[in-house]
Amino acid sequence: MSAHPTFEQMWAELAPIGRSATTGGYFRQPYTAAELECRAWFTEQAVRRGLRTEVDGNGTLLAWWQPEGAAGPAVLTGSHLDSVVDGGAYDGPLGVVSAFAALDRLVADGLAPARPLVVAAFPEEEGSRFGVACLGSRLATGVLSGDDAARLQDADGTSLLDAMASAGVAPDLGPAAWLSEIGVYVELHIEQGRDLVHRDAAVGLGSGIWPHGRYRFDFTGEANHAGTTHMEDRRDPMLTYAMTALAANKQARLSGNRATFGRVAVEPNGTNAVPSRVSAWLDARAEDETALSTLVTGLSRQATERAERDRTGLQITAESVSGAVAFDEGLTSRLATHEGREPWPVIPTAAGHDAGILSTAGIPTAMLFVRNPTGISHSPAEHASTQDCLAGVDALIEVLERLLTAPADGSP
Repeated sequence: MSAHPTFEQMWAELAPIGRSATTGGYFRQPYTAAELECRAWFTEQAVRRGLRTEVDGNGTLLAWWQPEGAAGPAVLTGSHLDSVVDGGAYDGPLGVVSAFAALDRLVADGLAPARPLVVAAFPEEEGSRFGVACLGSRLATGVLSGDDAARLQDADGTSLLDAMASAGVAPDLGPAAWLSEIGVYVELHIEQGRDLVHRDAAVGLGSGIWPHGRYRFDFTGEANHAGTTHMEDRRDPMLTYAMTALAANKQARLSGNRATFGRVAVEPNGTNAVPSRVSAWLDARAEDETALSTLVTGLSRQATERAERDRTGLQITAESVSGAVAFDEGLTSRLATHEGREPWPVIPTAAGHDAGILSTAGIPTAMLFVRNPTGISHSPAEHASTQDCLAGVDALIEVLERLLTAPADGSP
């Protein structure tokens, strides 16, 4: 391999893609122009390094490094390139750019891997277009069926299948054949919190992921005139929704968990009209599955009781629910310590990741986190210093080297 761009150069190449000149945030929804440009960038990076490229039927991008003598279960690394609406630069792309930078260093150092290394970019990790988070990894592992995914549509009514086809990806939704060739997965990600700030550490390892779910609340009522309809005569679903949002905030605060209504659709959405329908999406997360069930069940009861008082209707649909994830404890423990450096802190995360999906599918999985000075994520203010990003690359290099030269069982 010839000389390749540095981490900083690759980061500068990606930085303008899909960035809003107004907010500074990113709009890289799956199979839109910006995300397709990011996907093209990924393929370009793979080709210029002589890697074997692959796009599976779920839209996952794969780049294989398999020098002579490398055989057996591969080491998978990477993340995703899509963003939430008006999101930050680091969530996802940091893991992909770091993977290519780490690979370059391993090659430059003359590493002779015992097994292949695969860099991946999973599609629709955020669920920002088709409503299901970690869509690519859910399909790859069979957590979500191809038939169910084929029915997904975006807000404009475009189906997932049509979006993929228009982007030049031949849809073949379902379990991925390449997954059987993977022995371990390591995902590097910006921390979405301030635990590492409090620990004064640039890099940490993940212990696990809080269980979380996305739930659609459809409140229905009766459209009417905002000026002529007496308050006592109204069947206003906005009132039921408003109480539900306040109740979610209160219950999450009291229990130390998380509940967020971040997306709302109103019909007919007129300033001078009482709504006929309010659809709102709840993101709920808790420290364990019992706490999550208690939070959602209690909120659903409160919302139902309020709907009865408001004479409105309510239907609640669980769109996606992920159980608690404990990353491979033995793998994490071994990676946390190494001669010549301080042990990396091991921390939990309340954010979902493709690593969590692969972990529940039985693949030994670890996560590396890079310090986030403000803790802000899913926002244009998301940030990590270049120094900390490079520390993350160094950490990923160490981990990959240990895994690529490990015994057949993958233990570093």
